[in-house]
Amino acid sequence: MNLIAREIQRAHKSGESKIIIGPNIREKTARSEMSELRNFDLNLLVSFDVLMEELSVSRAAERMFVTQSAMSHALQRLRQQFGDPLLVRTPSGMRPTERALSLVGPVKALLRDAKGLIHAPDQFIAAESRQRFTMAATDYMDLLVAPLLMERIESTAPGVDIHVKRTEQPFPEQDLEYGELDVVLGFEAVLKPPSHLVREYLFDDRMVSVVRRGHPMARGEALTLDDYLAMKHVLISRTGTRFGVIDDWLAERGLSRRIALIVPHFLSAPLIVAQTEMELSLPERVANVFAASTPLSILTLPIDLPRYNLVMVWHPLREKDSSHRWFREQIISACRELASPRD
Repeated sequence: MNLIAREIQRAHKSGESKIIIGPNIREKTARSEMSELRNFDLNLLVSFDVLMEELSVSRAAERMFVTQSAMSHALQRLRQQFGDPLLVRTPSGMRPTERALSLVGPVKALLRDAKGLIHAPDQFIAAESRQRFTMAATDYMDLLVAPLLMERIESTAPGVDIHVKRTEQPFPEQDLEYGELDVVLGFEAVLKPPSHLVREYLFDDRMVSVVRRGHPMARGEALTLDDYLAMKHVLISRTGTRFGVIDDWLAERGLSRRIALIVPHFLSAPLIVAQTEMELSLPERVANVFAASTPLSILTLPIDLPRYNLVMVWHPLREKDSSHRWFREQIISACRELASPRD
């Protein structure tokens, strides 16, 4: 119990109606909190970080170049400091407690900030870097941007690695904050990123209709609404929901369409449409990619939908980081190359 809490308890027992926290109490409280921090060995956080990555005392000891006994002693001290077992032995190996899992992100952030205080930021040299960057993206962005991005990186920074993860809902704000993700790419209207995060407009896209080449409905460049509603449709739904933006538009007008097939990603849908009488509504840039290698016709939708903005989102903590800035510039350049032929 800190000094302020003790003062409140003392006043309550004595029946005092007014509690005055004077400068002496505040000063003593500050000294007490500083004393608690001094009594905590911050080096233990390094041990904690490695232990949580390895989930093994012996492997953690090997990584830190200490004996297994020393690492076991560090784990025991961590347990005392946090008042929690942290790692528990099970038949399948060491497993972290809920308390330990809740500490992983904050401890990583603290250690990263500590390194930043100790070491002056180095100038990022792309050609010599062996850094790994992680981005979250939909299969749409993966299909369109990744080839151009990797072409640039392979030629200018051959030692740099890229890890692409799927975007998830809700928006992965903490992953950006703790450095688990560098950037998130996707439709702004779908991502709905928090306002305090930094975002960069990359390009836009619109929805079009795709049918097999020679389809009876592909008589011109556009479909009528009656023709569209009479067709069987394929829906791409990452979450498995049976309704998309087009269905919302139709529902507002008392209309509906038949969804004959739902798939979770872009990969198979155009190939299925190319061999059936079904229709697929998807972003135009992806439609152009598939139409270049698959017998498909692209038609204008008879539905007035707004264009979609594609954005890149990152945490302001990385705004000035030279390597992070370089990575963002590569993505922007790749997207500019993607957009330039049409825009």
